[in-house]
Amino acid sequence: MPLPPPEARAAQWLTLAGLPGIGPVRAWRLLEQVEDDIDALLAMPDAALREWGLNSQQLQALRRPLAEQSDGLSWCQTEDCHLLTPDHPDYPALLRAIPAAPLLLWCRGQPARLSDSQLAMVGTRHPTYAGRDNARQLASDLAATGLTITSGLALGIDAICHQAVLDGGGQTVAVLGSGLDMVYPARNKGLAEQILARGGALVSECFPAQGPLPEHFPRRNRIISGLSLGVVVVEAAEQSGSLITARFALEQGRDVFAVPGARQNAQALGCNKLIQQGAKLVLEAADIVEELGWSSGCHSSVATMDGEVSCRLPLPGLLDNVGYEATSVDVVAARAGLPVDVVLGQLVELELEGLVEAVAGGYVRRGG
Repeated sequence: MPLPPPEARAAQWLTLAGLPGIGPVRAWRLLEQVEDDIDALLAMPDAALREWGLNSQQLQALRRPLAEQSDGLSWCQTEDCHLLTPDHPDYPALLRAIPAAPLLLWCRGQPARLSDSQLAMVGTRHPTYAGRDNARQLASDLAATGLTITSGLALGIDAICHQAVLDGGGQTVAVLGSGLDMVYPARNKGLAEQILARGGALVSECFPAQGPLPEHFPRRNRIISGLSLGVVVVEAAEQSGSLITARFALEQGRDVFAVPGARQNAQALGCNKLIQQGAKLVLEAADIVEELGWSSGCHSSVATMDGEVSCRLPLPGLLDNVGYEATSVDVVAARAGLPVDVVLGQLVELELEGLVEAVAGGYVRRGG
């Protein structure tokens, strides 16, 4: 029996997202060939798709979808579980406009929350007393203006911000680096349930049963910034993952804010560097509200920092270790002298920036 139209459409996106060796960057490149028309893409003959770079394994998966498709459709039958695809009416417009937007957004709770006017708040997993206090106060004050606060459900600053918003009766969205059936970290499962009970939302690009992997978190960070009007870095070390979120924010045309800290505080060094490079210094919520032009549910766009700033933020140093032929992750790690899990995360960043491409056997460097 054929699927009803909404499920049939979801099945198409599940098929595309499930193709082995193809991430969102390459998937959107394929869709560009047919003016983003997924019906047209799936109707293309195999010969044309081979010319566009699909191999036999990928073609087979395109014509004979894997079990993940039916599992994904079944998951959506559960109460408060939703699958948003780029052509779904609840897919947030801000996120849809970013480069390499997620093909799938798995959501628990209220999908309309994802189209709220949001502000992202991120920071270290090991905050100081001052960092915790700043996070609580800023999150509470910003939520009181009507902004929805978005973060990553991580330990530390993320969890403090989510909890402060809930305690004040505001709304919050959590973007996970794991599937929604595998909430990570497990210590924050109770917090995740509170978010749902208070009308918020949990969202992830990962299939529901996927656990956390290093390469998931850079992808998660681009969603956090992509959903939001701006990103506030509350407290972060110089090599913090929060700076990845800040860089994605700049690339997406979002505002970046940072709370300064004492120079003796290593956990504040990343924030201080951001301010040196042009981020808006934040002492209180009014600094952010004024910059955004936000007033009780209304906001106006303001000029973002010069794109030159993003080039000075920490960039992965792996590009020279990826060849123009398929290079395995192990080889890249050996050349760079870095752990494999670190390399995986940085390769995903490079892929999202369009500098490398995932292929069978590893990654290749893109020309140009």
